[in-house]
Amino acid sequence: MRSRPGARARQPHSSTWPKPRGNPRMPDRPSLDTGYFKPPFSAALRAYLAEGWGERTPLRESPAEVASHAARRRARLSGHFPGERLIVPSGRLKTRVNDCQYPFRPGSDYVWATGDQEPEAVLVLEPVPGGHDAVLYTRPGSDRGDPDDVFDGAFGEFYVGPRRSLRQTEIAYGIEVRHVDRFAAEAGGGGRVLRGMDPVVDAAVPQDDPYLDGELAAVLSELRAVKDPWELDQLRAAVAATARGFEDVVRSMDRAVAAGERWPEAAFFMRARVEGNDVGYQTIVASGPRATALHWTRNDGPVVPGTMLLMDAGVETRSLYTADITRTLPVDGRYTAAQREVYDLVLRAQESSLATVRPGTTVRDFNEAAIRTLAEGLADWGILPVSAEESLREDSGLHRRYTRHGIGHMLGLDVHDCARARAPHYLEGRLTEGHVFTCEPGLYFQDDDLTVPEELRGIGVRIEDDLVVTADGYELLSHMLPREAAEVETWMAALRARDGDA
Repeated sequence: MRSRPGARARQPHSSTWPKPRGNPRMPDRPSLDTGYFKPPFSAALRAYLAEGWGERTPLRESPAEVASHAARRRARLSGHFPGERLIVPSGRLKTRVNDCQYPFRPGSDYVWATGDQEPEAVLVLEPVPGGHDAVLYTRPGSDRGDPDDVFDGAFGEFYVGPRRSLRQTEIAYGIEVRHVDRFAAEAGGGGRVLRGMDPVVDAAVPQDDPYLDGELAAVLSELRAVKDPWELDQLRAAVAATARGFEDVVRSMDRAVAAGERWPEAAFFMRARVEGNDVGYQTIVASGPRATALHWTRNDGPVVPGTMLLMDAGVETRSLYTADITRTLPVDGRYTAAQREVYDLVLRAQESSLATVRPGTTVRDFNEAAIRTLAEGLADWGILPVSAEESLREDSGLHRRYTRHGIGHMLGLDVHDCARARAPHYLEGRLTEGHVFTCEPGLYFQDDDLTVPEELRGIGVRIEDDLVVTADGYELLSHMLPREAAEVETWMAALRARDGDA
C-alpha cells in the first residue's frame, strides 16, 4: 500500500446529517476533510532537513549516445522555420486513479529532438542569425534544502529517486539547460508550440494562429519519417527482443491453454520489461473468434486447442522505439485445413505488398497490392457477391467487410509513427530509403457472418512484419520469425520440445 509521510487513517464517515438551521436550502454540514494530508513543515524540520547530508552518489556525467544524433535532428527542424521560436514540450504525468499516475512516457517529438525522457520539460529553439539556439527547460535534482521539493509526491527525491542536476543534463545532451520554473517568465515572446502536450506550456504561450502550430506538428512528423542509422539500430533491437517474446509465448502455450489469454500477455510483458522499457502499445492476445476483433485488448478469453491465437505485440526499447509484429499461431501446433487456407491467402497478400517495396514506390501502391490479392481470393472463394475488380472500385469496397484496415503504417517512436504528416508525405508519398513500415494484411470472418462458409466463421488471421526501405528494396527486420505455415508449425514444435526438455 502506498502512503504519504505522516498520513493518518481515514475517520469513519458519519451518516447522521445535522438538522438544517437558518436557511433550509443551505444547512450546516459536517466537514469533508478526509484526514489524508501532508503535515506542515515546521521551522525545526526545515532546518533539520538542510543539514547532515554527505556527498551524494553522482549520476552519470557523460554525453548520452543519442546526443549528437538529436543535435542533427534539431538542425533539420531549425532549417524549416528560420527566424521563428519553436517550443516542444515533453508532456506531464497523467493520473491513472486518485493519486496514482501512469508511468510517464514523454512525447515522441520531444524525445526525437532531445533524447531526454523527463516529464514537464520543454525544448525551445530560439531564433538567432543563421539558425536557432536550443534551450532545454527541466526540473533539476533537489538540493535537499527545500522540503516542499524533497517531499513532493510527483517529483520529490524521497519519493521517486534522484534526478540529474542542470549541469549533468547539459553534459548528457549537449544543450543549454535551465530550470523549468523559468519557462513561463521567458516564454512571453510567443512562437510555434507543439500543443496538447502540456497545458501549462499552452497557457504560457498564447495561440495566435492555430495553423502555424499545426504546421510545426506536421513538419516534426515528416522529419521523423526517415530514420537515421542510430534509430534503425534501436528498431532492430526492438524487433529482436519482440521475436524472443514470441518465442516465450510459444513455449508457454500449454500454460495459456490452462490459464487463458492473459498468460501469453504476461509472458510477453516480462520480456518487454526485462529487455526494454515496456510494451510499445496494448498487447492483443485473441484466441478463436476473438481474433476477428481488430484490437482485442481485454485478453480475458480462453485459449482453446484447435483454434488459433492471434497475437499483436511489440517491445519498446529503453530509447522508446517500438516493434510491431503479429503472428497467428495454431494453439496445438498445427493449422486445420480451413485455417491454413485463410492463412495462406493472407500470406500471399503480404508477399504481394512486399514485392512492391523499393524507393519510389507510392505508399498507396504498397497498400493496394495486398488489398487486391485479398479481394481476388475472396472472389475466387465465392464469398464476394461481385467480382474483385468491381469490389475494388471506390464506389464499392465490399471486400472491406472482411479486410477492415490498411496494410501498413510507419513505425518508430510511435507504433503508428508520424501520424501528423501531411498526405503528400504519407499516403500520397513515395517510399524512401530509411522509411520504416509495417506490412500487416488480415482477413476476419465473424462467427455469425452468414456470407462466409460455416467452416471459416470465427477465423481471424493477421500476419504483420516490420521492414526498412533500402537503396534497392527492403530489409525485413522481423526475418527471424517464420511466416510460411509449415515453417510456423516446425518452429513451434521445436520450441515446445526444447521447453519440454528443460
